[in-house]
Amino acid sequence: MEQKENVCLCNLCESCIHVFKEEHMLDSSCDLNCFALNDCPHKKRKYCAKCKQVLDPEPSEEDFNQDLELLESALNNKNLKVICYTAPSIRVSIGDEFGFKPGENVEGKMVAALKQLGFYQVFDMNTAADFTILEEAHEFVERYKNNKNLPMFTSCCPGWVNYAKKVYPELIKNLSTCKSPQQMFGSLLNTYYAEKHGFKSTEMFVVSIVPCLAKKLELKQAELNTNVGQDVDLAITTKEISRFMRAKNIDLKNLADENFDDFFGSSTGAGAIFGNTGGVTEAVLRTIGDTLSVNEKISLEYQMVRGIDSIRKAEIKFGKEKIRIAVVMGLKNIPLIIEELKKNPKKYHFVEVMACSGGCIGGGGQTSIDGVSPATLIEYRAKGLYECELKREHRKAHLNPAVQDIYKNYLGKIGGRNAKRILHRKYK
Repeated sequence: MEQKENVCLCNLCESCIHVFKEEHMLDSSCDLNCFALNDCPHKKRKYCAKCKQVLDPEPSEEDFNQDLELLESALNNKNLKVICYTAPSIRVSIGDEFGFKPGENVEGKMVAALKQLGFYQVFDMNTAADFTILEEAHEFVERYKNNKNLPMFTSCCPGWVNYAKKVYPELIKNLSTCKSPQQMFGSLLNTYYAEKHGFKSTEMFVVSIVPCLAKKLELKQAELNTNVGQDVDLAITTKEISRFMRAKNIDLKNLADENFDDFFGSSTGAGAIFGNTGGVTEAVLRTIGDTLSVNEKISLEYQMVRGIDSIRKAEIKFGKEKIRIAVVMGLKNIPLIIEELKKNPKKYHFVEVMACSGGCIGGGGQTSIDGVSPATLIEYRAKGLYECELKREHRKAHLNPAVQDIYKNYLGKIGGRNAKRILHRKYK
């Protein structure tokens, strides 16, 4: 498991790869401070979100306008039902642009603003995270019991997945086959939701509101789509939707709170913490624990995977089973885990990887506040997400009655044929 020397990390810019001085992954001969080796194509393509933060902190008008013009065109098209859903982290970051306190949860006002913009329905991507948790936990337990393709690496972060495919292709078999929450929701909208409403996919325009630019390219991968065309038509970042709201004279601070549309039911606290580094692991552990343990009280909180350390490690005991996990923040730290696995392939059973500092709350498409450091913003946003999850009726994804109902009446068994068709992917 060695990094291929003929790989230029500039090739990975579109998936938000960290290639800057602070990552200690530089080649002094590259004028963009990238880890450039062979045939560097950086002059021919756009930079990723993180490149833009370093080289051009303020995205250009062209970058903003292209997708926002497409969004406005869709919203003005009377023949389209424009549906959106927001990633877990957006509710604790979008307020930065409108004078709220850092990390303040403005979910209700955010929903009100999106409805005022003219979206047909507004959903919570936390619901898709609940499906991700169930499928990922089931997949892990199957691998664990059969001692096959371990450790299992998470697949929620497209920056990490693209990095693994290009730099460590031997790890592809270890990646979870679960789609990211963005793509799971897109698939569910184009199948379950469309069928229930009698819509054709071509009558809908699906928009995700997300914290990173990697999602913009993820949705274009053909192997992720359930139907003809794209399951997700457009991904808009926190910065972009904030700008769009201001252009439409929407005053977020003075809006009355509104609720997400409830076609998919409510999400759980487990889904809410997906936006923070370690959140995916903690959410999955809550479900794995109930699966592997019998008559044992399973913890709802796993403090050992929380925090902002670049690598966090733990051994979790469920009955007679001991699950060894690692949580990795920042792609520069992946080689350290790989070296450990080269020496001891059985060192870990489950590894979470997030490309950005703090996870999605620190994504390249997130907002910023003058005078407030990124580290401070990440701290406040993480606090906001954990406070949000404590207020949920259910804090384990598999206890979500709405999700249970969709499996019972549409998807079938967790990890079954239909669930794999809609919620899982193949790697190309």
